[in-house]
Amino acid sequence: MPQESEFAISIENVGKKYTIGHQRASGDGMRHVIEGAMRAPIAWLRRRQEQKIQQVDFWALKDVSIQINQGEVVGLLGRNGAGKSTLLKLLSRITVPTEGRIRIRGRVASLLEVGTGFHPELTGRENIFLNGAILGMRRTEIIRKFDEIVAFSEIEEFIDTPVKRYSSGMYVRLAFAVAAHLDPEILIVDEVLAVGDTSFQKKCLAKMVEFARAGKTILFVSHNLDAVRGLCQRGIWMKDGHVYKDGGADDIIEEYFNTVTVKDSKSLSNPDYEFAIERVVLRNGFGEECNHILPGEDLTVEIRYDAQKRIDQPYVTIGIVGVGGSCLTANMLLDGRRPDELLGKGKLSCRFKGLPLLPQRYIVKISVRTNNGDEMIVNYQDAASFSVVGDLSDYGFRGEFMSRAATSTPVVIPYEWELPDGQVAAISLAESNRLVRKLNGESLVSSNL
Repeated sequence: MPQESEFAISIENVGKKYTIGHQRASGDGMRHVIEGAMRAPIAWLRRRQEQKIQQVDFWALKDVSIQINQGEVVGLLGRNGAGKSTLLKLLSRITVPTEGRIRIRGRVASLLEVGTGFHPELTGRENIFLNGAILGMRRTEIIRKFDEIVAFSEIEEFIDTPVKRYSSGMYVRLAFAVAAHLDPEILIVDEVLAVGDTSFQKKCLAKMVEFARAGKTILFVSHNLDAVRGLCQRGIWMKDGHVYKDGGADDIIEEYFNTVTVKDSKSLSNPDYEFAIERVVLRNGFGEECNHILPGEDLTVEIRYDAQKRIDQPYVTIGIVGVGGSCLTANMLLDGRRPDELLGKGKLSCRFKGLPLLPQRYIVKISVRTNNGDEMIVNYQDAASFSVVGDLSDYGFRGEFMSRAATSTPVVIPYEWELPDGQVAAISLAESNRLVRKLNGESLVSSNL
């Protein structure tokens, strides 16, 4: 536990309660409701207004105690609805706790939602001054840093355009640029970077690494476990409004990863584009729907979508992610093989051939971008999960520490050792290799390859 004098953020027995109103059902069918409204509209309206509202208390946070050191970089993990965003809003003073106490030492910069603190009718230039003032910057400070802010945001061409015409990616660029140049002691970031393009995300992460090296305190929420692992030393796992686990980032990420399911992922739809991924189906090498495959087996990721509005030449990315991070991807941004259009209900699939993966659990992540590659229709996020199962001894593995395969680097491409006595040891997860070894009883080491 940090010493009293060392803390940057102290959260003591904090709870946040919301009151939710549910209108009680009258029990009338639609037909009776319409008839009543037509026959006696005034009486019907009076009855509607007099219907009782049932009040329900919902604790978004309950008895949360966390102490964060000055200069500590902390990743906040948890499923949707776990209380992460509520906690960050309390820390950012957007709302106040129902119970408990929060103490903060240092200037705070927050990035919680796209466009927070921006006025849609004002230009980017005007919003830099407005947002900077909200974050606590003096006007002279904003003027001095203005050119740096604009350069970092990479939207010089649109700086005098009203932000209501900005894309979500442009919002994020400008918002992060302002927050980054506030030079805060404490930086709070909540998933907002998922909206930006990949190059800008890397730029922002690099800036946060720079903050961390300068001894700044960072509280970072992201579904991108790679980013959390690379940035944070400590992980806090939120569950049902409580702190479920608190420890080293690598340990917390590994345990959290192994419990994540597709149901916990964010929405795979975008109402602005009238597009939804309705289902993601995984199939093994025989075309059978599955949630587990053997090492070296084919895996097909089948995306069933509904595009109510035509989407021209989108880019789709499918990634396979293990507990240690990204393993491999199929990325239309790189290979250029993309559909002419998505319209109506349809299916798009990708077959990964001979996946050279060790027995572990993996998550399938999917993103869909517009035809210029700038805008996310569906953010890169969890869409399905599967496990690779099997006995490595069937593939010729015979090491004394095979139990560590569950946490080892998961990808095994064919390789071979040349031993001092001249023998050659070939290693492969190929399905054909497994069958040959099973049928012929071949040993791992062979001089005839």
